[in-house]
Amino acid sequence: MAENEIDLLLEEDEADDEDTLENKFLVFSLADREYGLEIKYIIEIIGMQPITEVPDMPAFIKGVTNLRGKVVPLIDVRLRFHMESIPYTEKTCVIILNIEGESLGLIVDTVREVVSIPSENTEPAPKMGDGEANRFIASFGKVEDSVKILLDVRKLLRDDELEVLHDKLPEAGTPA
Repeated sequence: MAENEIDLLLEEDEADDEDTLENKFLVFSLADREYGLEIKYIIEIIGMQPITEVPDMPAFIKGVTNLRGKVVPLIDVRLRFHMESIPYTEKTCVIILNIEGESLGLIVDTVREVVSIPSENTEPAPKMGDGEANRFIASFGKVEDSVKILLDVRKLLRDDELEVLHDKLPEAGTPA
């Protein structure tokens, strides 16, 4: 799906009541897996931006970008999930989120679509060991014959990682 088509879908959803955003997810892909984010957290989707690296940050925090005067930290979701790093391409997207008043950018391979997944078509994530990746998964969503991994965006950063981010980037998310 083209970036401008996703923008149109997001704009249509902004015009809807808050209740109509419930059970809507933006689907993006990493490698051959599809993930979903609750659309209520998404501000916009943009192409790759120039990144300013910040020293002493976890490897998955690629740095920050200046988004129309706001300093926004960027997380490479592949690295966050301990997947192989690949070069960014013209399909690489940044999903800008608003999590409890703070802006955060997620770098993903590509954005696919916005889908509705009624709660009766979701299943809680089964316990699959104590691996860190399990904590990111809120549930699994069934869409026709496929399964989307629905993420809990509030758990993408642990408390200690949030502290590092706030210590290194106290002005992140505020106008420059």
